Amino acid sequence: MIKKCFYTFCISLALLLFFTNTNAQQKINPDSIRSKMQWFADAKLGIFIHWGMYSVNGVDESWSFYNKKISYADYIKQMKGFTASKYDPQAWAGLIKETGARYAVITTKHHDGMALWPTKQKHLSVVNNTPAKRDVLGPFYKALDEQGIKRGAYFSLLDWSHPDYPGFMKDTNRYKIAEQPERWKRFQHFFQSQINEINTAYKPDLWWFDGDWEKSADEWQSADVRKQILAIQPDAIINGRLQGYGDYETPEQNFPVSKPKYNWWELCMTTNNNWGYHPDDTAYKTPFEIITIFVDAVSNGGNLLLDIGPKADGTIPEEQVHILKELGKWNKKNGEAIFNTLAGLPQGHFYGPTTITKDSTTLYLFLPAQTAGNVMVKGLVNDIRDIQVLGTSIHLQHKVVGKISWSPVPGLVFINVPENVRDEYMTVLKLTLDKPVKLYRGQGGLN
Repeated sequence: MIKKCFYTFCISLALLLFFTNTNAQQKINPDSIRSKMQWFADAKLGIFIHWGMYSVNGVDESWSFYNKKISYADYIKQMKGFTASKYDPQAWAGLIKETGARYAVITTKHHDGMALWPTKQKHLSVVNNTPAKRDVLGPFYKALDEQGIKRGAYFSLLDWSHPDYPGFMKDTNRYKIAEQPERWKRFQHFFQSQINEINTAYKPDLWWFDGDWEKSADEWQSADVRKQILAIQPDAIINGRLQGYGDYETPEQNFPVSKPKYNWWELCMTTNNNWGYHPDDTAYKTPFEIITIFVDAVSNGGNLLLDIGPKADGTIPEEQVHILKELGKWNKKNGEAIFNTLAGLPQGHFYGPTTITKDSTTLYLFLPAQTAGNVMVKGLVNDIRDIQVLGTSIHLQHKVVGKISWSPVPGLVFINVPENVRDEYMTVLKLTLDKPVKLYRGQGGLN
């Protein structure tokens, strides 16, 4: 039998894995990292926003011209249609707040190079190259502040439109850095300057880098990027796409089958099959599917960063609004089992997701919407003081089966769940224990 205080164990394991996976050049105080990452670990839900010129024609963001689905010239022409005429940052922030999300990440600049803020660099921007003619980033961050939501900044390190980036579009852009180091130095100065602009003007709580796969940490000056950010915003956290200089990992679209071994992690996921606005993509996930994915991530110690793609005028597709509102409705009822919790029981103890409070005295069991009848918990040594259907005043009884008085092996806990208590999407049972959770991890018999 093993008695565990899950909070202490999980924090210690997280720190161990962090130092195992983090670039050895970084000298980071463990207490500082633990404190800085706590809000992220507690947040569980963020909203991702892909918004840019690609929303005009509803094509793939940047990749559409990279993959030759559209010519670069036709792609860039979309800037003429980016109006943001119905853009309401307060409404965006209000909808995000309604979901229960604690942070939001917006594409300040994608691989196509168009900045959503008034960059001082001589390059593409929403201010100088679109009918919107204004900063759309600042008002959004201000609206997030008013709702108490953390600011997140997506930033593409690579820039397929910049003349000094060794890209693919023209022969003049294809060069080897070793042969033209001055050109690469100019590009380094460019992207470092843009990062500094965002960091100074908006002070994001979270940086979500992308595009690092094309160059090395030295070429991206990753150590300097991290140092530059933290010099202005010491508590900022950085995702893992900075060639080894980030704080957490970001698996994309496909959920890990087994629990990730990352220190802190976040699953980024679309609401349909595309990141940006795509009117031809009607394969929207249902609220049940989103909630199931969300709970699975949280029960494995991760977050969900759920994406939406507004239209060029700034309105959010109705299907995405519906998904966010339904998620918010479920979180309002069941959020106690989600936010500020820890990953739950190891596999094999319950056939479904679980979470646990930081003091390990309350266990939450997540049941798919149609689950009724008996559910079973194995290896729970604790006495159960109470079982409540979360979000209701209904309390359930349980039965212990197979417990032998002289054996240390606990019995099986069966809980009968009536059909009339089921949640529309996923029912949550709250188990109040007699003391911090204690689990039997043996093989049976007299073990």
